[in-house]
Order: sequence, then structure tokens, then C-alpha cells
Amino acid sequence: MTKPKIDAMCDVLIAGGGPTGVTLAVLLARRGVNVIVVEKEADIYPLPRAAHIDHEGMRILQEAGVADAVMATARRADRYDFINAKGDVLLRFEGATRTGAGGWPSANMIHQPSVEAQLRKALASAPNADLRTSSEATGYEEHGDCVVARISGPDGDYRIQCQYLVGADGARSPVRKAAGISFNDLNFEEPWLVVDVLVDDSSRLPTANLQICDPDRPTTCVLMGEGRHRWEFMIKPGETAEEVCQDSFIERLLEPWDVKGAVRLERKAVYTFRARIAENWRKGRVLLAGDAAHQTPPFAGQGMCSGLRDAANLAWKLAAVTKDNADPALLDTYQPEREPNLRATIDMAIMMGKTVCVTCPWRAWLRDAKFKLARRLRLLPTAPPVYPPISQGKILTGSPGAGSYFPQFISSDGQKLDDVLGLEPKIIRRDDMGIAAVAPFAAQIGEWLDAHGAEAMLIRPDRYVFGTGTASALKSAWGAINATTPDERSN
Repeated sequence: MTKPKIDAMCDVLIAGGGPTGVTLAVLLARRGVNVIVVEKEADIYPLPRAAHIDHEGMRILQEAGVADAVMATARRADRYDFINAKGDVLLRFEGATRTGAGGWPSANMIHQPSVEAQLRKALASAPNADLRTSSEATGYEEHGDCVVARISGPDGDYRIQCQYLVGADGARSPVRKAAGISFNDLNFEEPWLVVDVLVDDSSRLPTANLQICDPDRPTTCVLMGEGRHRWEFMIKPGETAEEVCQDSFIERLLEPWDVKGAVRLERKAVYTFRARIAENWRKGRVLLAGDAAHQTPPFAGQGMCSGLRDAANLAWKLAAVTKDNADPALLDTYQPEREPNLRATIDMAIMMGKTVCVTCPWRAWLRDAKFKLARRLRLLPTAPPVYPPISQGKILTGSPGAGSYFPQFISSDGQKLDDVLGLEPKIIRRDDMGIAAVAPFAAQIGEWLDAHGAEAMLIRPDRYVFGTGTASALKSAWGAINATTPDERSN
């Protein structure tokens, strides 16, 4: 096939300028990768979608350089309660304000457009990154050593040549469709009305995130970023999108909450909550990330978080392949490493959704009875589960701790470990505990090494543990992937 005329070139082209795509672009640019992002919309979508980022997501935003700005307007809920129609607590998750393993509060309620604005600001400061709005990747051709993507832009159609194309272009992903990749449907599909409001009197609103398990109208009520709140209402059979989006209909739905005069309507939209996973996340030089690769019901608040984890996993691997001559087979580890974690988050979201979305009064009564008994017997979890570690991929299988998520320790003066680790893989040995940069974290790192009976560990750039053992053995094992030589000391 003859290669068409090329209008622009880059190492990685990302289709989709949402949180996943721009985060990936920032992480790549910080590693010296030349990246172009094309986004079909002219500007950031002005109204909120995602409302939650967990501690792991915040750690990724820390690497992107925007975590502090995001946290400035984030809020924390007292708890996450599942309540029946009578107001009885069926399930309660606490500890949202505690620091999670990622070194940030466990649950952070955010305003998505504000997060995206900070990410784009970070991207704009990178000299090797380019964001092209009002532009969409409509198709591509693969030419052995490159991909040539067709772009529809404000001044007409043109082509961009890249080493790799990442489709982070949403649930309807043109890139996924062009690649001929289909979805596996996980059999959860429910239409809901989402209502976002601006808050004038926060004293009249709940301080906890709530799932109202009322068979008459299952409802979600959650905090968002500063000055905002959200309700979600399950749409009943026979109700239409046009009907439920009428202001008068929404006003009736909000009457039981007694918030008239305390809030102002900002957005109303009907969404179908789905659970789906793409069969393949890589096809040749094309990869998928975020909603293009998977869709998660919102009940566990893991949709945006999952996209950020995709970005963190892909960024160092794409950089290793495009800049450091790593074997392209490294990219084949992306889906095997991410999919088990993703499936666990979807399973949790579906479990929560099925708990909430019971509309038969008899089934609701039976559900309530089971939860009340389990709660009385203390058989229910009090916090969301820890999602599974990496079990296959680029880890030193069999070594203690391999594939686990390495905690971001915080020193007594508030310094975070990642600010010492940097962007490259890092070997930390017991002998390093006296080095000035590591010393503030020596006790915590030492405890981790003790718990795993290890002399040294190698931490991957995405903060998962490659493996444990001797420093020389770890360096040799890591070198097998032909990536950047890991630092052996933190200076």
C-alpha cells in the first residue's frame, strides 16, 4: 500500500482529549515522547460527568503535576451509605477521608471540567505535546513501521503519521470501530436521569454519599467538587427521556429532599449505565484506553479512575518502546495487567448496582432482610475492596510482592515518596536507607522489605512492584525488556 501524503508526525497520536487521553499525553510528554492529541470538541465539555477520583487516581494526577490544584476544590464525604426506603442502613463504607495507599485521601469528589482544565494546562506547558481541538480521528492505515491516521479538522481533512495510535475517544470510539474491535457485554444496562446542581446553601444537603435502595425509585445522591451536588434517578418503564428531563418533573423528584431555594439546576441528562469490555485493547500499532476500552457503571465511582490507571500503565511502556528501543511485545502486557483489575471494579459496580436497582417490592424486602442480618452479624465489608494486584505481565513472577501496588509513603514533614522516585523504574535496597532522599521514608520502606523478606525491590514507573530480590538480579531481569536501566539509588 502506498503511503499517503503526511501533514504531521509524532511518536504517539492520541484520539480523544478527555481525562484519559490528556493524562496519557502529559505522562508521555514528561518522558520525552512527541505526542499529538486530537479532540473533536472545540473546548472542554462544560458540564460535569465523573464525580469521583480515588487515591490511586490522585497519585497519577500527582505525576501529571496537577494533583494539588485538583485537591484545592475537591471534597470528601463522611461515608457512603446504602439505605432502604425506610431509611435503614443496609451497607456502609467509611474511611473516605483516610489516606489511601496512593498517598492521597481515599475518596475525592470532584468537578470533572475543572480537572480537565488543569490537565490541559499541564499539557500546554510541554514543548513536545500538541492538542488539536475540533479535530477527530476518523480512520487509519497501518504501514508496518507506522500508522497513518485520517483526521477531520476545522480546515478540512489531513493525515498524521505516528508510531502508535491510542483510541481514548469514548464509548462510541471511532478508533475502536476502525480497528474492528467488538465489546463483550457484561449484561448490565439501566437508563438513569442525572441531575447536577449548583449549591447555594450546603447546610441543607447530605454530607454523605447515598444510594437510596427504594423500589419505587432507586436514587443516588452524591457530593461533587466544591459548590456542586448530584442526584441520579432510575428511569421507570414507560418513562421517556423527554419526560424525565422536564424541569417540572425534576422538581417533583427533588421535593422529598427539601432543597428548593438551596440549589440551582446546572445539568440534566439521561445516561444508560453499561458494563462492557473490549475484546482486545491492542491491535497492531493501535491501542484503546478509557471508555473506548471499557465502560463501568457509576456505583463504585471507578469509571474515570480506570481510565487514569490505563494511562499510567501505558505511558511508561509506550515511552520505553518509542524512545528506549524496548521490545514492542511489552505493549502486549497492557491488557493482561489491566483487565483483571478492571473486571474487579466492574464486578463491584455491578454488585452495587444490582443492590440499588431492585424495583420489585417483594425482592426489595428480601434484599433488606439479608443485608440487615449480615450487617448484624458483621459479615458486610465496611470499605470498598482492595482490587487485585497484577498477576501476569511485566513482573518477576514468584518473587514476594511482585505485582502488588507499592504504597506512596509520606514523611513526617509531608514529603511524598513519588517526588523522590521520579519517572523511571527504581531499585531501592536496604543499603539505601541512609541516602538523604530516602532517609525520610526509611522506616516505612524497611517495614515493607521486612514483610516481604527482601533485600531490595524494583518499583515500576506506574508504582507497581516489578519484583524483589537482590539488586543485581532485579536489574538483570528488568533489562530483559530492553527498557531504561533502573536507578539503583535515590540521590
